[in-house]
Amino acid sequence: MSGPPAHPVIDTHVILRSGDRVLLSQRGSPYGYGRWHMPSGKLDQGEPLTVGAARELYEETGVTVAPEHLRLVQVVHHCQGAGRIGFFFEATEWEGEPVNTEPEKCLGLRWFEVDELAGVDLIEYPGAGLLGYLRQGGALIEHDWT
Repeated sequence: MSGPPAHPVIDTHVILRSGDRVLLSQRGSPYGYGRWHMPSGKLDQGEPLTVGAARELYEETGVTVAPEHLRLVQVVHHCQGAGRIGFFFEATEWEGEPVNTEPEKCLGLRWFEVDELAGVDLIEYPGAGLLGYLRQGGALIEHDWT
């Protein structure tokens, strides 16, 4: 028996790299308070994925990236409510120096060396996408489904 169709939330996540460093944002809102993740956000109605990812990156960090300079590197289907589908993009070219443009939601931004990420308190869902990308595993991760 099938029920009504699922309507998962669509998230975009942007991975900014500078050599072996990755930019992370420290959450300042209730979900994941004090923990780390990449600049991210929900896709707006009628918005293409890369446009939404570029918008979220700019809103959170002031960094600009053209949608065509976002390369899809990982997809995570996360079990939360009706589900969340996170599209993880690597910015291949970008402009600007990252600054915390949303201090009411973000405690700070910080560059982390890739080899120190194992000791960083990452939120599990975005962490699965970031680590999947870095390990160059499969393109899809189904996270937290039993």
